[in-house]
Amino acid sequence: MTKPSLPDLLHAAVTAVGGVERPGQVTMATAVADAVDDSSHLLVQAGTGTGKSLGYLVPALAHGERVVIATATLALQRQLVERDLPRTVDALHPLLRRRPQFAMLKGRSNYLCLHRLHEGAPQDEDEGLFDQFESAAPTSKLGQDLLRMRDWADETETGDRDDLTPGVSDKAWGQVSVSSRECLGATKCAYGAECFAEMARERAKLSDVVVTNHALLAIDAIEGAPVLPQHEVLIVDEAHELVSRVTGVATGELTPGQVNRAVRRSAKLVNEKVADQLQTASEGFERVMELALPGRLEEVPEDLGYALMALRDAAREVISALGSTRDKSVQDEDAVRKQAVAMLETVHGVAERITNGSEWDVVWYERHDRFGASLRVAPLSVSGLLREKLFTDRSVVLTSATLKLGGDFNGVGASLGLSPEGTGGEDVPQWKGLDVGSPFDYPKQGILYVARHLATPGREGSRGDMMDELAELVEAAGGRTLGLFSSMRAAQAAAEELRGRLENPILLQGEETLGELIKSFAADPKTCLFGTLSLWQGVDVPGPSCQLVVMDRIPFPRPDDPLMSARQKAVEEGGGNGFMAVAATHAALLMAQGAGRLVRATGDRGVVAVLDPRLANARYGSYLRASLPDFWYTTDRNQARRSLAAIDAAAQADGK
Repeated sequence: MTKPSLPDLLHAAVTAVGGVERPGQVTMATAVADAVDDSSHLLVQAGTGTGKSLGYLVPALAHGERVVIATATLALQRQLVERDLPRTVDALHPLLRRRPQFAMLKGRSNYLCLHRLHEGAPQDEDEGLFDQFESAAPTSKLGQDLLRMRDWADETETGDRDDLTPGVSDKAWGQVSVSSRECLGATKCAYGAECFAEMARERAKLSDVVVTNHALLAIDAIEGAPVLPQHEVLIVDEAHELVSRVTGVATGELTPGQVNRAVRRSAKLVNEKVADQLQTASEGFERVMELALPGRLEEVPEDLGYALMALRDAAREVISALGSTRDKSVQDEDAVRKQAVAMLETVHGVAERITNGSEWDVVWYERHDRFGASLRVAPLSVSGLLREKLFTDRSVVLTSATLKLGGDFNGVGASLGLSPEGTGGEDVPQWKGLDVGSPFDYPKQGILYVARHLATPGREGSRGDMMDELAELVEAAGGRTLGLFSSMRAAQAAAEELRGRLENPILLQGEETLGELIKSFAADPKTCLFGTLSLWQGVDVPGPSCQLVVMDRIPFPRPDDPLMSARQKAVEEGGGNGFMAVAATHAALLMAQGAGRLVRATGDRGVVAVLDPRLANARYGSYLRASLPDFWYTTDRNQARRSLAAIDAAAQADGK
């Protein structure tokens, strides 16, 4: 039998999901198939509406070898496993003459732990295991959630937290889940044969397609203990998020509270002398942290260095001593010891990492109003790690609606450890960049308006002229506004100001769950939604409810961000342009994502308004504008208002 052609397979899949074939999707699918066949690497930018999920799923399923797909957001993971993959597999089955299997795989703490559920969770007071169902009042929210999860445990097939609806708080979930370090291991655990996390891993081993997230992909790469099954092809969707997710996994943190918990967890399991040593080291660390001022530590201060060495050595002593002591009063000692070891290993690991003082690490203090001071350490760059761990022994396809910044893929490529496209020798991964465009006619569907006449935003202080401009734009648009702000303080100030000036309802991030806010925003065209970072990427509201997207300023990283400023400085010391490589790239990525909220369907019309004159006036403005969709560009405030009023009138005439 002849092998079915890629166009035939794609046509069958698109028909099955009720979609329309797009030229960009066909181009993308062909390029993905070529990369997979050649074992090469591809960066592909596919704009909103291209149908990029099918653009990579069809060639991946046709290839026949195991494929891992890593996404950044839960929403896309669910969409792939619950909608796109089942339909695509059904559509391709008659043509491929096989039915590819697929599975979802997440980190262990995302699955219900039956041992924790039935045997209880360690508590601080006497360090045995306590029955969390008895200790939480049945009338409390926590008690009700725990009882609901106990019932759910009997009926769920996956034990996956995201299958529990309605969801529960992190605190409640923490009572019935464990991290990989706390897990007893399937062979030692009384519930190992029924373990949800182990079953998920087994399903993944037997599947042709494994859908996971960026964090688990990072853990798999960094920790050297394979979590994902062997695979020949890796597809990274929402790839613009990968570097920040990998950085997050590679970041260590120490707080006095965390160290105190480790002390309490282990105190009953070791002799008094060893326990006292850790207690003393903990108190010394706490004293140093009381005086900590936020900011980067170019060198570790002497007092902190001594405190960390004491903590490192004491934690190591306790870990060594844990193996030999048995306390008859401690119930289910294996589970208690395992959790104590997990906590101590984290304390020891971070203390040792900072004490060793690698030139490739950035160390800083943070201070939080509620939680106090924390000490953090993160890699200066993850590009070397990604180049070494990601691009060897498999074909990698990275895709997103925003990978091409300032006109090429080299900025994103560099952050992934890739040399400029078309260069490199034997040890340097070869890759190709491809922009398959978008089905939308951006110059006709949208306007990019830059308020060139406004004052340049300062670091702090009110922006009266910006508030006036924002109010006039919202009024002209008849509501229908998504306000994207560079800080929560700015979003709150704008919401407060406009609630006093306009009759339009103004929703503010944080006053309700994000899902509820987006639902309310989509339901009423007169409504506005204001917020910060998660709105820049997480809002998908096609139609007349979102016809004006406002950015209050270019979202550069804060000048006092220790990690970003350290990365910028490192580029400059290497002879590069640190501002363009770090700050401008960061801003371009966010602005491209933010501007992408406007046009989500072929009938959408509207304006993206940037209330920061630097986008028009500064030298880097052209680089940032080249990273945005190709909207019609103007700095004429009257033109922007007239266009918004016309779009509002047309929507009202259509009864929307």
